[in-house]
Amino acid sequence: MSIRRALISVSDKTGIVSFAKQLAELGIEIISTGGTHRVLEEAGVPVTGISEVTHFPEIMDGRVKTLHPKIHGGLLAIRDLPSHISAMEENGIEAIDLVVVNLYPFQQTIQKPGVTVEEAIENIDIGGPSMVRSAAKNHQYVTVVVDPADYEEVIAQLQKDGSTSLETRRQLAAKAFGHTAAYDALIANYFNELLGITFPEQLTVTYNKQQALRYGENPHQQAAFYREPRAKAGTIASAKQLHGKELSYNNINDANAALELVREFSEPAVVAVKHMNPCGVGIGKTISAAYQKAYEADPVSIFGGIVAANRPIDKETAEQMKGIFLEIILAPSFTPEALELLSTKKNLRLLEWGDSSLTEQAAGLKVQTVGGGALVQEADLGQVTQEQCETVTERAPSEEEWKQLLFAWKVVKHVKSNAIVVAKDSRTLGVGAGQMNRVGSAVIALNQAGAEAKGAVLASDAFFPMKDTVEQAAKAGITAIIQPGGSIRDQESIDEANKHGIAMVFTGMRHFKH
Repeated sequence: MSIRRALISVSDKTGIVSFAKQLAELGIEIISTGGTHRVLEEAGVPVTGISEVTHFPEIMDGRVKTLHPKIHGGLLAIRDLPSHISAMEENGIEAIDLVVVNLYPFQQTIQKPGVTVEEAIENIDIGGPSMVRSAAKNHQYVTVVVDPADYEEVIAQLQKDGSTSLETRRQLAAKAFGHTAAYDALIANYFNELLGITFPEQLTVTYNKQQALRYGENPHQQAAFYREPRAKAGTIASAKQLHGKELSYNNINDANAALELVREFSEPAVVAVKHMNPCGVGIGKTISAAYQKAYEADPVSIFGGIVAANRPIDKETAEQMKGIFLEIILAPSFTPEALELLSTKKNLRLLEWGDSSLTEQAAGLKVQTVGGGALVQEADLGQVTQEQCETVTERAPSEEEWKQLLFAWKVVKHVKSNAIVVAKDSRTLGVGAGQMNRVGSAVIALNQAGAEAKGAVLASDAFFPMKDTVEQAAKAGITAIIQPGGSIRDQESIDEANKHGIAMVFTGMRHFKH
């Protein structure tokens, strides 16, 4: 299957002139369209315009140029089927053996500020995907290239054998179908967003491979990290690694959990995460003070953990962090002095996540695969204010208790259910996560807080099914509780709180996180 004729039409012109010159040197005839034709011609590459092949002009501002039997017949013909060969001869169609196409920059267009619907529509490619799909379908005979990264390997095979191997053509076809599928998914999602459709009848998702990972959660599991094509600033996918070893699957998961939580706060805040749960959270007047609180919350669990800050890391904070083993530090940025100091720890990953004004979680859909399908839901962006809460006990929280209750509520939202958080002085004292019963999580959190629980507040991600959690809180000296409410036995918990002078408020909002 020697390659004698190639069609080139690319939006991304990276490396295309060099590639085309090498094709020409091998005696391969090159057909091209529009802008690509001009680029190649100006570079001195022998090239034939598409209209010279179709004997039909490019019309409608280039909307119609390659949708022609002399193009698609040359791509789709089965080369060893007599009826197809006869059809080609009768209609003056010549075979096209190599297609080099990538598509109009739809993604880049819709990411431009102020882009109009009309501009977006004009950047929906029609002829390109059609040629790519025709070539990929007929990869038994046709080589299709959509990625400049593949130019070198194709040239190497052509120089050696005058053709590409079937295995290579099949691999390139798979990539080509992925290319057009991702392109169509972006377009579908754009129109769904435009129309306010959150859950379409067919959910199309697409991601670009960012890196291969050594393994997944465990060494026997293979894994890779993919990024949304339109990943927003302030997300783990858009973060820039400044130093340290390559991230692992668990690193990325934990780092994401830390980043989602720290973005809840407008005040200087630091979050320490271990195994997807916060083990220490603190806010302070400075990022250094916030880190100290997060560290003191659980100086044992923070060892080997992931730390996220919502302010730049300065030298003072870096000196505090340098004293213990951490896997990752995420921050909007690092001062030169802090970066120099922390970079002395060769295995410590430093991630810069960008604008510290991004204090809210990124919106979007959460997709959880299950056997044979997927569960899809909106991201939990729910927050409450003091005014939205209902005081249900005889005593209302004091001003300081309100401050601590709302702090603890932000934290408990990011703890695996069943979740209990104990807090005081703008830092966590105890975190109970993922237990099969709520009082079990409460016991863990209160035991971790120890004597410091006296005068502290307690947050629960869901209602109390019975009064036992309030009983445990009272024994430990908790003075205020925040929880969703909604249990048929709420009154028992309210009565128990009143019995011990505990202020309790209902949010009317649950934060299950499984």
